Amino acid sequence: MASSSTAIPDGNPAAEGRGEEEPLLGRPGDASQEEGKGLPFNFVIGTGVVAQAGIWILVALVWAGVFLHPLIVFSAHPLLNSAGVLLVTQGILVLQPTHTAQQKRQGTVVHSVLNAFGVDLLIAGLVVIEYTKISHGGIHFESPHAILGLITYALFIVQALVGLAQYYTPAVLGGVGNAKKLYKYHRASGYVLLVLALATVAAATQTDYSKTTLHIQLWAVLVAGVLVLAGVLPRIKKQKLGL
Repeated sequence: MASSSTAIPDGNPAAEGRGEEEPLLGRPGDASQEEGKGLPFNFVIGTGVVAQAGIWILVALVWAGVFLHPLIVFSAHPLLNSAGVLLVTQGILVLQPTHTAQQKRQGTVVHSVLNAFGVDLLIAGLVVIEYTKISHGGIHFESPHAILGLITYALFIVQALVGLAQYYTPAVLGGVGNAKKLYKYHRASGYVLLVLALATVAAATQTDYSKTTLHIQLWAVLVAGVLVLAGVLPRIKKQKLGL
């Protein structure tokens, strides 16, 4: 999600050694939104195209595994979750390259919308699996996938609520000043959550249902996840994390 619009730093990158345009890997400006170019370019700037390849491969693996077999109520669980991870990944990619005040404001709105829909899909995926477990008398949160998934769901909800509060209602956090203090932690936790989400998908390949029905291969999911991280992490702006 994002911080308050009034909490977005308006520093001049040129006056600060272009720090806000310097990604973790590469030269300053390699993953920065150019003046005059719209937000759509942000999805593929720099290594963004690598992340796009990874996340779409991941979604394709899951959806192919589901639709190649008879659909049941449970089928909605992996479909919704993979779509949710797709949207939150796009939410990260669209905001990363922004560096001017106007870009940040526009990027933050799109970022919040993508993440809101993404988290909604994840919650829907949780509802589906809980309904399935309850209706069949199944055991809840027993497998590593289920335990990791519960943790990831909970953290995504907290992340979304904090992000919405930072940008739209900073007063509930004690004002803009407090929202500013939380901004870098919110951003860092977002990257941690992306890793957790990818790990949860990988763990899903080891469940009985995946092994006996979907046959989604762990190695394929891991390759897709590595591509996502290889595309996202190098674009991290050190200054935005307070480094």
